[in-house]
Amino acid sequence: MPSFPSCLSATSGFAHSGIRRLQRISGRAAVLIMAAGLSACSGPQIEDYAGSGPELRIDDYFLGHTRGWGMVQDYRGEVTRRFVVDVIGSMQGNQLILEEDFVYADGETQRRRWTFTPAGDRQWTGRAADVTGEATATTRGNALRMNYVLQVPIDDSTWEFSMDDWMYLQPDGRILNRTSMRKLGLEAASITLAFQRCPCDSPATEPK
Repeated sequence: MPSFPSCLSATSGFAHSGIRRLQRISGRAAVLIMAAGLSACSGPQIEDYAGSGPELRIDDYFLGHTRGWGMVQDYRGEVTRRFVVDVIGSMQGNQLILEEDFVYADGETQRRRWTFTPAGDRQWTGRAADVTGEATATTRGNALRMNYVLQVPIDDSTWEFSMDDWMYLQPDGRILNRTSMRKLGLEAASITLAFQRCPCDSPATEPK
């Protein structure tokens, strides 16, 4: 789901400062950080939003053309990238197909194709070329939570990051979206978006 903005690449501004920070973590320190990450699991749960409205149904909301405006922030909160993403959604049998086209402020473009398959009561599994295994997505009320492992090329290697993706449908029809990107229990970056179904109020231009 758009990104389900998983819109990061080797040139993402967060990468080098965040990765240098992570590379300094080793041995016992890494174990302590992962333990701290496990203790943080007492945060918000998707079931907390059961009964809230308006109800978010991704196989309805993302059919057709949707546009999102977003930014990437590093672990210090500094904005490192801005982008616009256009999402075209269609149903093929019982699968939801999302074609995402990103345009970044520096002119870089990126494309991603998601395939989502129903997996139970308001649950979906998703696959994309740069996602390890399957994403799992659950909706309750006006909220969606999706978890997946994103492959990010950095320098001459590929790093895997755990993505915790939350979406909230607003009464005016927009969706607010925040994704936490973690490695070794630390948040290396976050992604914030606002989605609107098209026709949209703003043109699809590169963010300045």
